[in-house]
Amino acid sequence: MKRSHFSRRGVLKTGAVAGAGLMLPTYLRAQDSGFTNAPTGDTVTFGFNVPQTGPYAEEGLDELRAQELAVQHLNGEGDGGMLSTFSSKTLDGTGVLGKKVNFVTGDTQTKSDVGRASAQSMIQKDGCIMINGGSSSGVAVAVQGLCQEAGVIFMAGLTHSNDTTGKDRKANGFRHFFNAYMSAAAMTPVLEKAYGNDRQAYHLTADYTWGWTQQESMAAATEAVGWSTVQNVLTPVGAGDFSSYIAPVLNSGADILVLNHYGGDMVNSLTQAVQFGLKGKQVNGKDFQIVVPLYSELMAKGAGSNIEGVYGSMNWNWQLEDEGTKAFVKSFGEKYGFPPSNAAHTCYVQTLLYADAVTRAGSFNPCAVAEALEDFEFDGMGNGPTLYRGADHQCFKDVLVMEGTASASGNANMVGYDTLKIIEQTPRAQVEYPEDHPMFAGGSLGECNPGA
Repeated sequence: MKRSHFSRRGVLKTGAVAGAGLMLPTYLRAQDSGFTNAPTGDTVTFGFNVPQTGPYAEEGLDELRAQELAVQHLNGEGDGGMLSTFSSKTLDGTGVLGKKVNFVTGDTQTKSDVGRASAQSMIQKDGCIMINGGSSSGVAVAVQGLCQEAGVIFMAGLTHSNDTTGKDRKANGFRHFFNAYMSAAAMTPVLEKAYGNDRQAYHLTADYTWGWTQQESMAAATEAVGWSTVQNVLTPVGAGDFSSYIAPVLNSGADILVLNHYGGDMVNSLTQAVQFGLKGKQVNGKDFQIVVPLYSELMAKGAGSNIEGVYGSMNWNWQLEDEGTKAFVKSFGEKYGFPPSNAAHTCYVQTLLYADAVTRAGSFNPCAVAEALEDFEFDGMGNGPTLYRGADHQCFKDVLVMEGTASASGNANMVGYDTLKIIEQTPRAQVEYPEDHPMFAGGSLGECNPGA
């Protein structure tokens, strides 16, 4: 087993072969305790499965930084971060149920089949009791399905598709990150106020589950306030050159471009849209505008000055002033020299939430853990009062609306991290929806699977 480059202590890096079979070896099924990979020694292993290569790699590498930090805090190393601000006080820096936490890592490559195979290897070969990670909803949905079959808990990382806790929801899967519906619900009042009701929107949309549900959510919300959707064009993930998709926008009659893109794809498509002169263009007697529904600090850093004046939404941002955010930003900044992204934040929080649920349940049994997480209300983790709804395993909390701005930092480590400003902290009530909302219909949690 190879050691991760992130730490030399108790950290393993797993490999995976795409297409490997799902059958779990009998020695990994702890029949006496009744669930998959029940820990028997003085350690327990978490699996951190993120894109370390591919178009979402920057997000994945930041998730890994936060995951390692969470493990250090659980094991009593460092300053403890959010352990001191978390409203639940069960975690004390002595590991989880007296066991030291180790972890293994995998590279999803931002590909669903590779991500599933990587998680499978962690469960089969490394004995992982929990899988955490993501940066692509396609990967998250695939890995969540595998964890349901294998009988381990999946604590989703960065996954924003409605489907993750909608039609593809699973009893063994939990999402802290917000979703496409929430982005649209938070952003639309801001967009209406800034740009009015009479707008013609052209969508470029990543061709997979997240892009589809993000576009559907944005179109429905903006059309409800008077906007029209001129065109929706699907684009491949990792396209790199989006010029052939942007050129038709110029003569479409649209005066808004909605980029349902993420990671390196958003950086490239936004940069190319600006190079085509869209931001300075006059259409229908209005200034042409660009909207990016899902933002991250790393995307803003990559896009540079092109981000100025562009609205988007976020799950969390390091500039918040609550005590939980301050504690996490301090710990992360001291270790790595720059602030954490919202992808890093959600993976850190999910790792602590899992450990807390295990401790409150008094067991690593995934069904006991799931029961402890369902309808759990907590605070002190950077998002204000938060509910882990039992009906669909979706967290409900405030959502941030952001606007790109010019960097004002003289610190080289901060350049790009201060180019997004918070213009609204949308209250949780505004982004809530019933569990049977049409955009989330067609799925069922089913029964928790302990795997034995």
